[in-house]
Amino acid sequence: MEQSEPQPILRLRPGDASKYALLPGDPGRVKRIASRLESARRVAENREFITYRGDYKGVDITVVSTGVGCPGASIVVDELNNLGVEVIIRVGTTGGLQPDVRPGDLVIATGAVRGDCASRYYAPLSYPAVADFWVVKALVESADSLGVAKKHVGVVWTCDSFYMQRRLVDRYVKLRCLSVEMETACILTLSSAYGIRAGSVLAVDGNLITGEKYDPWSPEAQRGIDNAIDTALEALLLLEKWKKEGKIRSVRG
Repeated sequence: MEQSEPQPILRLRPGDASKYALLPGDPGRVKRIASRLESARRVAENREFITYRGDYKGVDITVVSTGVGCPGASIVVDELNNLGVEVIIRVGTTGGLQPDVRPGDLVIATGAVRGDCASRYYAPLSYPAVADFWVVKALVESADSLGVAKKHVGVVWTCDSFYMQRRLVDRYVKLRCLSVEMETACILTLSSAYGIRAGSVLAVDGNLITGEKYDPWSPEAQRGIDNAIDTALEALLLLEKWKKEGKIRSVRG
């Protein structure tokens, strides 16, 4: 591929992506995040993949939707890696698997069960899906600074099937997985393999154990989504600050 040619799926050209990227699943959430950015502009759109770019308190940020599931998420990470992205944070939703993980809460993933198939094309299952320490630290500190009422930090379960989750849930409840979702494991696995710092912050929109209905449009879930977005944005500010202070190095040199 010529350097000036766009990426095949995202349709982004060299220079179109910043060093920091937020990845919501929902294309509509891209615009919701972009509304918090200064000089936000749509850079590209193809299929379920919409890309915006803008400035958040002096930090240049790219926002790209992944659609539902790991195949689409893998495309986004692959092509952002080609464009030199250094940090990726998934901003998504998730269903609680523990009784105290309630709608409106945040889940910050330290790692994920690789229940997807896409990541297996990149690395054997013995290779862990682990979030970057500094990204987790930044997300936790940002949630605290924003006064997020309730957050949970730990392992999530990534599953390829939305409707089969309820039939498979018992094992992962017993393993103390906080919640279930559909993209984190792939994003973390590919990012680790490529040398990209990555993390995942998720808004709880239901609970498979207590029976609290999946409802991403409930006031609680919507509040959680706003908290997840704000936490991710503030985390990128912290990561940029730590980078300038020399606490963390640039992964791209």
